[in-house]
Amino acid sequence: MQQERCGWAMSDTVEQVYHDKEWGVPSRDEQYLFEMLNLEGAQAGLSWRLILTKRPAYKEAFHQFDPDKCARMTDEELEHIRETAAIVKNKLKIGGVRKNAIAFLKVQAEFGSFANYIWGYSDGKPIINHWTDMSQMPAKNDLSERISKDLKKRGFIFVGPVIIYSYLQAIGMIDDHVITCPYHTENRN
Repeated sequence: MQQERCGWAMSDTVEQVYHDKEWGVPSRDEQYLFEMLNLEGAQAGLSWRLILTKRPAYKEAFHQFDPDKCARMTDEELEHIRETAAIVKNKLKIGGVRKNAIAFLKVQAEFGSFANYIWGYSDGKPIINHWTDMSQMPAKNDLSERISKDLKKRGFIFVGPVIIYSYLQAIGMIDDHVITCPYHTENRN
């Protein structure tokens, strides 16, 4: 059987590169965990392709997603980003990066790292699904519901259960590559 990448990443180079190099690959890198949390939130109501194409502008605007620097951003800096950066201009989403940075730093202080916190939900191991078709993949699950609820209590925003499910896929805590995809955990060399 010929292996083909997941259907959502078949037609666009930006999505293909993200799919092949990042999606479903376990990460415990703090800056990456913070970046993906905010990019997934920025995507709410929009296409992931749009966010991926704007990713370099997001990284430039938000100090490469350094949570310490983002937590100290002023209202003026955030407004300047809204006016000038080539990102989604939603004021709540832009301000959400600072709000999430503050909450992220609190989680780091409490758990030693955000990775310890988030990966604790899966005992430090990726959850490897075995979908034969993308249509089997849920938009959310019990785990994303639980994490979403806790993140909201901790002061994070744009962290609903659907966003969090996508986040867990992005950071490799959930491998939702279809089983015929060469990038599924069990097919990688």
